[in-house]
Amino acid sequence: MAWRTCLSAGNQIWAWGGLWVIIALRSATSPKGGPMDSRPRRQGNTPGVPALEVIGAGLAGCEAAWRGAANGLGVRLWEMKPGLFSPAHASPGLAELVCSNSFRSDDPGTAVGLLKKELRLLGSLTMAAADAARVPAGQALAVDREAFSGLVTAMIEENPLIELVREKAPLSLLDGRAQGNPLVVAAGPLASEDLAERLAGLTGAENLHFYDALAPIVTGESLDLGRIFRADRYGQGPGGDYLNCPLDQGELETFMAALTAADRLRPRPFEEERYFEGCLPIEVMAARGPRTLCFGPMKPVGLVDPGTGRRPAAVVQLRREDLAGTHWNMVGFQTRLTRAAQEEVFRLIPGLGRARFARHGAIHRNTYLEAPRVLDPFQRLLARPAIFAAGQISGVEGYVESAAQGLWAGENASRVARGLAPVLPPRASALGSLLWHLGQGNASRVFSPSNVNFGLFPPCPSVPRREQAARRLAAAEGSWEPFLGEIGYARLGR
Repeated sequence: MAWRTCLSAGNQIWAWGGLWVIIALRSATSPKGGPMDSRPRRQGNTPGVPALEVIGAGLAGCEAAWRGAANGLGVRLWEMKPGLFSPAHASPGLAELVCSNSFRSDDPGTAVGLLKKELRLLGSLTMAAADAARVPAGQALAVDREAFSGLVTAMIEENPLIELVREKAPLSLLDGRAQGNPLVVAAGPLASEDLAERLAGLTGAENLHFYDALAPIVTGESLDLGRIFRADRYGQGPGGDYLNCPLDQGELETFMAALTAADRLRPRPFEEERYFEGCLPIEVMAARGPRTLCFGPMKPVGLVDPGTGRRPAAVVQLRREDLAGTHWNMVGFQTRLTRAAQEEVFRLIPGLGRARFARHGAIHRNTYLEAPRVLDPFQRLLARPAIFAAGQISGVEGYVESAAQGLWAGENASRVARGLAPVLPPRASALGSLLWHLGQGNASRVFSPSNVNFGLFPPCPSVPRREQAARRLAAAEGSWEPFLGEIGYARLGR
């Protein structure tokens, strides 16, 4: 199935079968507040030489390239697929979602929901594609992976200012960039070894590795729906978008015993097991104590089993991977168990006795820079100010955070390419708080990647706790429009 595009009344319309998304080509605003022509045009380019180059066409890299084009710059975007694939990638499409198909909560009362709202305000490519490829997931924003990647790929390929080069980027791009046209490195958590080594050499500090684990995906037709009930926690969502596998106390104890005794993949001698706390393997959580899972991915709160009329001892939730419900993700069940062990142990879960696995859980390396030590506040390498780090390699964690950080790295790289000084988003905003985490926010302690959370926001010591979320939301929303008008932010749409 192919994407189709057309222009209508100043809008660019993209279609995937019966799925349509409109990107409004709004006029930008000049630094002095006057209107600017929003038609695509190249600025400040030597013929054949892009004003901005980007390595990596994941979420962050595509956002950075999109921002360059929004600012009228010629952009060269490097993507090594399909010639080369990382261990975790399988599709030639851009912005491939590897771990999960969920962008988490869409409620602006949560930190990640507020960040999404800001991204929509900023004309984010990721949010436009995600909203168009959305599948039911309660109050979360989940997408059809294929449709999402297909939309991002089409919009990048058909943008006249973006040159997509399907080759591994030459390392020479990083050389001699003390000055000159900016480079955005958005190689992702699975950056090639030679690129990671070159970055380590430039920064003077070793990259740190931890390991992300992927959750299994099971086929819908293999589920025993007689043992499973459909519901969202606390009755939220229009019709119960999650499938729930309830366990009584005996079933929970049997499952826990099998899980803790199961065979797992062993790290190689040179590998250090350093996991992100927000994405721990299920067996690592189980090893911390028998109740850990019941306060984590298997928590039963807000759910009542209609078969018993009571809350189960534990629940395993399944989230759909596509609109048709042919594939379901085992929520929070990222694992490093062997494939045979996964099938043996996870089939003990009620409703999964005959489950067929479309994807087994797996682990992969995550490479990131110690941002407070090697990057300036604008995410430029201290040793090479023309090189911006973007996405997970900069020290953020999560799809939405990677897209957001990549968008702003692309905005600042575009400003530098046009002879303007880089800027930081408002400190009160979700994006401003996330970028603060990469700078002075962690200068006094060991740095580790983080999702956006309200702990990164400016404190509200004089505001009662129950009113703090509303106060943060109001402060963040009120800070953007004056700031964007002041810097002349070019928005393609929202």
